[in-house]
Amino acid sequence: MARYPQQIVVVGGGMVAHRFVEAMRDRDSDGRHEITVLAEEPRPPYDRVALTSYFTGRDPQELNLGADELWADPLVTLKKNTAVASIDRTAMTVTTRCGATYGYDHLVLATGSYAAVPPVEGSDLRGCFVYRTLDDVADLRGYVEQLRRDRPGRTVRGAVIGGGLLGLEAAGALQALGAEPTVVEFAPRLMPLQVDEGGGQELRRLIESLGVSVRTGTATQRVLGSGCTKQVTGMEFADGENVDVDVVVFATGVRPRDELARAAGLVVGERGGVVVDSACTTSDSAISAIGEVACIEGRVWGLVAPGYTMAEIAADRLLGGLSSFPGADTSTKLKLLGVDVASFGDAFATTPGALEVVYSDPVTGTYKKLVVSDDAKTLLGGILVGDASSYASLRPMLGRDLGGDPSAYIVPTIDGASSPLATLELPDDAPVCSCNNVCAGTIRSVLDDDPKATLADVKACTKAGTSCGSCLPTVKKIFETQQERAGITIDTALCEHMPMSRSQLFNAVKVSGLTTFSAVIERFGTGRGCDICKPTIANILASLGGGHILDGEQGTLQDSNDHLLANLQKDGTYSVVPRIPGGEISPDGLLVIGQVAKDFGMYTKITGGQRIDMFGARIDQLPAIWKRLVDAGFESGHAYGKSLRTVKSCVGQSWCRYGVQDSVRMAIDLELRYRGLRSPHKLKLGVSGCARECAEARGKDAGVIATENGWNLYVGGNGGATPRHAQLLGQDLSDDELVRAIDRFFMFYISTAERLQRTAPWLEELDGGIDHLRAVVFDDELGICDDLDAMMSNHVATYSDEWRDVLEDPAKLAQFTGFVNDATDVDPDLLYVVEREQIRPATTQERRLGEAGELELVDSNRRPVMIAGTTLEVRA
Repeated sequence: MARYPQQIVVVGGGMVAHRFVEAMRDRDSDGRHEITVLAEEPRPPYDRVALTSYFTGRDPQELNLGADELWADPLVTLKKNTAVASIDRTAMTVTTRCGATYGYDHLVLATGSYAAVPPVEGSDLRGCFVYRTLDDVADLRGYVEQLRRDRPGRTVRGAVIGGGLLGLEAAGALQALGAEPTVVEFAPRLMPLQVDEGGGQELRRLIESLGVSVRTGTATQRVLGSGCTKQVTGMEFADGENVDVDVVVFATGVRPRDELARAAGLVVGERGGVVVDSACTTSDSAISAIGEVACIEGRVWGLVAPGYTMAEIAADRLLGGLSSFPGADTSTKLKLLGVDVASFGDAFATTPGALEVVYSDPVTGTYKKLVVSDDAKTLLGGILVGDASSYASLRPMLGRDLGGDPSAYIVPTIDGASSPLATLELPDDAPVCSCNNVCAGTIRSVLDDDPKATLADVKACTKAGTSCGSCLPTVKKIFETQQERAGITIDTALCEHMPMSRSQLFNAVKVSGLTTFSAVIERFGTGRGCDICKPTIANILASLGGGHILDGEQGTLQDSNDHLLANLQKDGTYSVVPRIPGGEISPDGLLVIGQVAKDFGMYTKITGGQRIDMFGARIDQLPAIWKRLVDAGFESGHAYGKSLRTVKSCVGQSWCRYGVQDSVRMAIDLELRYRGLRSPHKLKLGVSGCARECAEARGKDAGVIATENGWNLYVGGNGGATPRHAQLLGQDLSDDELVRAIDRFFMFYISTAERLQRTAPWLEELDGGIDHLRAVVFDDELGICDDLDAMMSNHVATYSDEWRDVLEDPAKLAQFTGFVNDATDVDPDLLYVVEREQIRPATTQERRLGEAGELELVDSNRRPVMIAGTTLEVRA
């Protein structure tokens, strides 16, 4: 008879180990098992799939999986920085490299895999990296940033060996660091395990259009290095060609970390991995193996979804269940370098008699293929490149009758009619979330049990949509359908004070002609408003030309940034960003900005939108800074507002040998036209002078790319946490046609989008999508083009610089004071460290060092200070 509590030891602290612990604690209500997790890395389990987000400024702690409460559970112990050295199966113990011993009743191996490095000469040179753990990517980041500091003005050249999923992720990481990446793939196409030849060709075109060089069918012979430090300087290929590179990333696959199992005498597979049965049990019944270290059904699965399935099975078996491995779902949907790629089912049509239905449009950068049975009724698989929006609805239909012409699911309709997917009803047993093995019926059952459950309740209860997130559109669709069937009206209210959605309220305010918050809330809402409806109504009024945002009642509605016309920083100071249309600035203008930053002791930085950001301004300094800038001809760059930010441009035809149009002139014209335009979210534009796309226009809300015959207009592109590639709206437009199309696009979006909704999700949810938008903008399908044109004309005619308006209004100017009793005082909470000849806010630890006299700190005027208790004194 088993004794309790049972001691469960988990070797490994990755995503699959985390899922196993979660499953055990969710189901072991009697607390019959104590779990010890021995993690080799110095941090709790994190989302390895999202590693690349680390390069876009994401805090590593944000990658941590699950809630901290799991590791605070008295039945769970997490040991970080603890590498296991050996397993004693007879004594049923494991020993760490530090000599600590842990006994177990059952051992779970979740050691994962390691990055494979091919036998390439020079792979051990300084500047060679793998792309596997957070430490790997941190090392890569530090090395590239050091190269940029050591070689100012010189481009860092990076090479990624391997053009699969991991390789393209690594290329994106290098690009995010400012390096110029080249992907080198031995196979004849990118992502050879996920996409076919047609998909590979389209993927290559899209990747290259983003500034990443691609070499396929290329074998790397050696990595070249020189100097006493043996740093990477180049690569030599098998055909004898050499290229110059500064950093090399190996992304050529992974190998299971089965060395512990081998040493312990467990059975391993011919190609590695600990052999387990359908219950995830090894050749020793007291040991399970899950995730990438397990060899199940004769192979090792390098995807997180099968690993999660194994974790659930191992937990179920330990708790007396009978579940077994159902096979692995190898479907994948990823966004690589901003390009959607999805592959599912029998993507390569290996089923006898299978038919392939293919749609390819190189103009919009899309490739779609469905694999169906020989009678063209049953969906067997598919590949989607460039536009994978239908993946979440198609994948659950694998093995099922499509109920119509397969081409209807991938070929855009001319009239903007909805795809059959929009009305498709998924059977209860159709899988929706492969990461967590959730089917459509499970989601419906939650709502059957509690009709008032929210979408968040459904996600929390089933875990659907909580891992990779690709199934969320389907989860939401099922949720809304069930709500409607139950007679529950889907609540689109802005907040408790405003029963309308943002788009409904916009039109109500526009038609009624109301110009104040009080009037709007009195007529359409209740109460006094809140931090949701107040700034939203303020934004709507500003979009409709309601005067200066700080006028009267308007000034009380704004968020902190809009309220002070500047961006609040972490230490309570503000940043100042003057507008620099198109990135074009005179030497005199540069001197003014430099002198202002110097006089006020501000940290300065060139932004990604070709502007200069100055950090560290106290609230009382803002008017003086603005006056200096306004007097020199600058104006507010609206970096603080939900409005137009920048129009990025390349140098275009004027200087570039590839340019076919004057992109700088067009960027300046557009920025001056749309400056100050208030919208549901920030707006960014880009103008590229040729198809090489140096201004990254297809990642913007409106992107303009020059052609020999005019301009191509792309819309609905977004960066940020969920990047989107813009879609083609119009081709070969003249200057006037281009401006008119952008006018109407922006005003249609502003009139119909919801609160804080960017253009990409707005376009995705727009009935009829890009085709409907095209009909509205160019064909006046809704008969509103005159209204949209008039709205934009009003904006252009009434624009006024917000900084100048404050400087000319004593009442507004009076708001910008620091201390009520002493306008000249210096805030003692503002302490800085001088780094690279500029200031930055001191950390908590640095403040302690300053108090101890071990580190020199300065105040906001860059004067060295002494800290004594809570007082601050300027050093003599």
